[in-house]
Amino acid sequence: MVHVRLFAGAAESVGAEALTLGAQTLGELTRLLSADGGREVQSVLERCSFLVNGVRKSAPETPLAAGATVDVMPPFAGG
Repeated sequence: MVHVRLFAGAAESVGAEALTLGAQTLGELTRLLSADGGREVQSVLERCSFLVNGVRKSAPETPLAAGATVDVMPPFAGG
C-alpha cells in the first residue's frame, strides 16, 4: 500500500486529499485514481507532477514500494 496526498485541483477532481492505495507503479496509481472519475480525473492527472518520497517522478513504470508517499500536485500559479 502507498500513501497518496492530493493537492488543490487534484484533490478536488478525485474527491479526497489523502488515500491509501495498492498500486505497484506510478501508472497503476494514476489508473486507480481515475477509475471512478473517468476522463475528467485523467485529464487533471495528466497535468500533475508526482513526487515519490519527495523525488519528482513521471515514468508510468516507476515502482512504488510499500509504504511510499506519493504527492500529486497540479500546476500552481503565482510566486
